[in-house]
Amino acid sequence: MLNPTTQAQQIYPHLPEKITPIQHYVFYSHGKIVEGNNAKPYHPDWGMYNFPAIKAQLADPNYTLIATHRAKNIKVKDAAEQLANSVNQLLRRGVKAKNISLVGFSRGGAITILAAQLLQSPQLNLALLASCLPWMKNNDSYRLIGAVFSIYETSDTVGSCQFLLKQSTEVSIFKELAITTNRSHGAFYSPNPVWLTPLKQWLKRPL
Repeated sequence: MLNPTTQAQQIYPHLPEKITPIQHYVFYSHGKIVEGNNAKPYHPDWGMYNFPAIKAQLADPNYTLIATHRAKNIKVKDAAEQLANSVNQLLRRGVKAKNISLVGFSRGGAITILAAQLLQSPQLNLALLASCLPWMKNNDSYRLIGAVFSIYETSDTVGSCQFLLKQSTEVSIFKELAITTNRSHGAFYSPNPVWLTPLKQWLKRPL
Protein backbone atom coordinates (compact mmCIF):
# COMPACT_ATOMS: atom_id res chain seq x y z
CA MET A 1 0.00 0.00 0.00
CA LEU A 2 1.41 3.38 -1.01
CA ASN A 3 1.40 6.16 1.52
CA PRO A 4 -0.04 9.56 0.49
CA THR A 5 3.41 11.14 0.18
CA THR A 6 4.60 8.50 -2.26
CA GLN A 7 1.44 8.83 -4.32
CA ALA A 8 1.62 12.62 -4.37
CA GLN A 9 5.09 12.42 -5.92
CA GLN A 10 3.55 10.63 -8.89
CA ILE A 11 1.12 13.45 -9.75
CA TYR A 12 1.91 16.45 -11.95
CA PRO A 13 -0.37 19.34 -13.04
CA HIS A 14 1.58 19.56 -16.31
CA LEU A 15 4.35 17.63 -18.01
CA PRO A 16 7.27 17.09 -15.63
CA GLU A 17 10.57 18.64 -16.66
CA LYS A 18 12.34 15.29 -16.59
CA ILE A 19 10.95 12.83 -19.13
CA THR A 20 11.98 9.17 -19.05
CA PRO A 21 11.35 7.56 -22.46
CA ILE A 22 10.63 4.09 -21.05
CA GLN A 23 8.12 5.39 -18.48
CA HIS A 24 4.34 5.08 -18.89
CA TYR A 25 2.56 8.47 -18.84
CA VAL A 26 -1.13 8.79 -17.97
CA PHE A 27 -3.17 11.96 -18.55
CA TYR A 28 -6.41 12.38 -16.57
CA SER A 29 -8.92 14.95 -17.87
CA HIS A 30 -11.66 15.86 -15.37
CA GLY A 31 -15.31 16.77 -16.00
CA LYS A 32 -16.62 20.24 -16.82
CA ILE A 33 -17.76 21.07 -13.29
CA VAL A 34 -14.14 21.25 -12.09
CA GLU A 35 -13.12 23.88 -14.63
CA GLY A 36 -12.14 27.04 -12.79
CA ASN A 37 -10.58 27.50 -9.34
CA ASN A 38 -12.54 25.01 -7.21
CA ALA A 39 -11.05 21.51 -7.04
CA LYS A 40 -14.05 20.24 -5.05
CA PRO A 41 -17.15 21.73 -6.70
CA TYR A 42 -20.62 20.59 -5.67
CA HIS A 43 -23.42 19.48 -7.99
CA PRO A 44 -26.98 19.67 -6.60
CA ASP A 45 -27.86 16.17 -7.83
CA TRP A 46 -24.54 14.32 -7.87
CA GLY A 47 -22.69 15.80 -4.90
CA MET A 48 -19.08 16.87 -4.65
CA TYR A 49 -16.58 16.21 -7.41
CA ASN A 50 -13.45 15.35 -5.43
CA PHE A 51 -10.71 16.04 -7.95
CA PRO A 52 -7.85 15.83 -5.39
CA ALA A 53 -9.05 12.46 -4.08
CA ILE A 54 -9.43 11.06 -7.59
CA LYS A 55 -5.89 12.12 -8.46
CA ALA A 56 -4.50 10.67 -5.24
CA GLN A 57 -6.18 7.30 -5.76
CA LEU A 58 -5.45 7.13 -9.49
CA ALA A 59 -1.73 7.72 -8.90
CA ASP A 60 0.41 4.59 -9.08
CA PRO A 61 4.15 3.75 -9.10
CA ASN A 62 3.65 1.99 -12.45
CA TYR A 63 3.12 5.28 -14.29
CA THR A 64 3.47 9.05 -14.11
CA LEU A 65 0.10 10.75 -13.67
CA ILE A 66 -0.54 14.17 -15.22
CA ALA A 67 -3.82 15.80 -14.20
CA THR A 68 -4.28 19.39 -15.30
CA HIS A 69 -6.89 21.61 -13.63
CA ARG A 70 -8.43 23.34 -16.64
CA ALA A 71 -9.43 26.99 -16.76
CA LYS A 72 -13.08 28.01 -16.62
CA ASN A 73 -14.93 28.23 -19.96
CA ILE A 74 -12.08 26.73 -21.94
CA LYS A 75 -13.29 25.38 -25.27
CA VAL A 76 -13.15 21.63 -25.85
CA LYS A 77 -11.14 22.19 -29.04
CA ASP A 78 -8.58 24.35 -27.24
CA ALA A 79 -8.21 21.88 -24.37
CA ALA A 80 -7.83 19.01 -26.85
CA GLU A 81 -5.10 20.91 -28.68
CA GLN A 82 -3.27 21.52 -25.39
CA LEU A 83 -3.50 17.83 -24.51
CA ALA A 84 -2.33 16.77 -27.95
CA ASN A 85 0.58 19.20 -27.68
CA SER A 86 1.66 17.63 -24.39
CA VAL A 87 1.51 14.16 -25.93
CA ASN A 88 3.51 15.36 -28.92
CA GLN A 89 6.18 16.68 -26.55
CA LEU A 90 6.47 13.21 -25.03
CA LEU A 91 6.68 11.62 -28.47
CA ARG A 92 9.41 14.04 -29.54
CA ARG A 93 11.36 13.18 -26.39
CA GLY A 94 11.36 9.48 -27.13
CA VAL A 95 8.28 8.15 -25.34
CA LYS A 96 6.48 5.57 -27.47
CA ALA A 97 2.78 6.15 -28.14
CA LYS A 98 1.94 2.74 -26.64
CA ASN A 99 3.31 4.05 -23.32
CA ILE A 100 0.89 6.99 -23.25
CA SER A 101 -2.66 6.69 -21.90
CA LEU A 102 -5.36 9.36 -22.04
CA VAL A 103 -8.11 9.05 -19.43
CA GLY A 104 -11.13 11.34 -19.54
CA PHE A 105 -14.45 11.71 -17.76
CA SER A 106 -17.50 13.36 -19.41
CA ARG A 107 -16.26 16.59 -21.01
CA GLY A 108 -12.76 15.43 -20.23
CA GLY A 109 -13.55 12.33 -22.26
CA ALA A 110 -14.67 14.45 -25.20
CA ILE A 111 -11.37 16.31 -24.94
CA THR A 112 -9.54 12.97 -24.83
CA ILE A 113 -11.30 11.64 -27.94
CA LEU A 114 -10.69 14.84 -29.89
CA ALA A 115 -7.01 14.97 -28.82
CA ALA A 116 -6.56 11.40 -30.04
CA GLN A 117 -8.04 12.38 -33.39
CA LEU A 118 -5.59 15.26 -33.63
CA LEU A 119 -2.69 12.94 -32.81
CA GLN A 120 -3.74 10.15 -35.20
CA SER A 121 -1.63 7.53 -33.41
CA PRO A 122 -3.24 4.05 -33.32
CA GLN A 123 -0.79 2.98 -30.58
CA LEU A 124 -2.33 5.34 -28.01
CA ASN A 125 -4.44 4.08 -25.10
CA LEU A 126 -7.79 5.75 -24.34
CA ALA A 127 -9.87 5.23 -21.20
CA LEU A 128 -13.29 6.86 -21.41
CA LEU A 129 -15.46 7.36 -18.33
CA ALA A 130 -19.05 8.27 -19.23
CA SER A 131 -17.66 10.06 -22.26
CA CYS A 132 -19.61 8.97 -25.34
CA LEU A 133 -22.18 11.72 -25.63
CA PRO A 134 -25.12 11.43 -28.07
CA TRP A 135 -24.11 14.50 -30.07
CA MET A 136 -20.91 12.71 -31.10
CA LYS A 137 -22.89 10.35 -33.33
CA ASN A 138 -22.03 10.85 -37.02
CA ASN A 139 -19.58 13.60 -36.06
CA ASP A 140 -16.32 12.99 -37.94
CA SER A 141 -14.30 14.82 -35.27
CA TYR A 142 -15.20 12.17 -32.72
CA ARG A 143 -13.91 8.75 -33.68
CA LEU A 144 -12.10 6.29 -31.47
CA ILE A 145 -8.50 5.38 -32.13
CA GLY A 146 -6.02 2.99 -30.54
CA ALA A 147 -6.70 0.71 -27.56
CA VAL A 148 -9.94 1.81 -25.91
CA PHE A 149 -11.46 1.03 -22.52
CA SER A 150 -14.93 2.47 -21.87
CA ILE A 151 -16.66 2.53 -18.47
CA TYR A 152 -20.20 3.81 -18.06
CA GLU A 153 -22.84 3.87 -15.34
CA THR A 154 -26.14 2.14 -16.10
CA SER A 155 -28.23 4.81 -14.33
CA ASP A 156 -26.58 7.60 -16.36
CA THR A 157 -27.94 9.16 -19.56
CA VAL A 158 -24.41 8.90 -21.01
CA GLY A 159 -24.06 5.25 -21.88
CA SER A 160 -22.16 2.81 -24.06
CA CYS A 161 -19.48 3.81 -26.57
CA GLN A 162 -20.62 1.15 -29.04
CA PHE A 163 -22.00 3.76 -31.44
CA LEU A 164 -18.60 5.46 -31.59
CA LEU A 165 -16.89 2.14 -32.14
CA LYS A 166 -19.13 1.54 -35.17
CA GLN A 167 -18.06 4.83 -36.76
CA SER A 168 -14.36 4.26 -36.05
CA THR A 169 -11.86 2.32 -38.13
CA GLU A 170 -8.59 2.51 -36.16
CA VAL A 171 -9.47 0.77 -32.89
CA SER A 172 -6.98 -2.00 -32.09
CA ILE A 173 -8.62 -3.14 -28.83
CA PHE A 174 -12.04 -2.30 -27.41
CA LYS A 175 -13.18 -3.20 -23.92
CA GLU A 176 -16.27 -1.87 -22.18
CA LEU A 177 -17.55 -2.15 -18.63
CA ALA A 178 -20.99 -1.20 -17.32
CA ILE A 179 -21.17 -0.37 -13.61
CA THR A 180 -24.24 0.15 -11.44
CA THR A 181 -24.01 2.50 -8.47
CA ASN A 182 -27.36 4.29 -9.01
CA ARG A 183 -25.46 7.59 -8.79
CA SER A 184 -25.90 8.55 -12.46
CA HIS A 185 -23.10 10.83 -13.73
CA GLY A 186 -21.98 11.31 -10.13
CA ALA A 187 -20.64 7.76 -10.07
CA PHE A 188 -17.34 9.18 -11.32
CA TYR A 189 -17.29 12.19 -8.97
CA SER A 190 -15.28 10.27 -6.36
CA PRO A 191 -12.65 7.52 -6.52
CA ASN A 192 -15.11 4.66 -6.21
CA PRO A 193 -13.30 1.29 -6.49
CA VAL A 194 -16.10 -0.01 -8.74
CA TRP A 195 -14.62 2.01 -11.62
CA LEU A 196 -11.19 2.96 -10.30
CA THR A 197 -9.96 -0.61 -9.70
CA PRO A 198 -10.70 -1.93 -13.23
CA LEU A 199 -9.35 1.30 -14.71
CA LYS A 200 -6.04 0.96 -12.89
CA GLN A 201 -5.84 -2.72 -13.80
CA TRP A 202 -6.28 -1.76 -17.45
CA LEU A 203 -3.68 1.02 -17.22
CA LYS A 204 -1.16 -1.40 -15.65
CA ARG A 205 -1.65 -4.17 -18.18
CA PRO A 206 1.42 -5.13 -20.29
CA LEU A 207 1.83 -2.59 -23.08
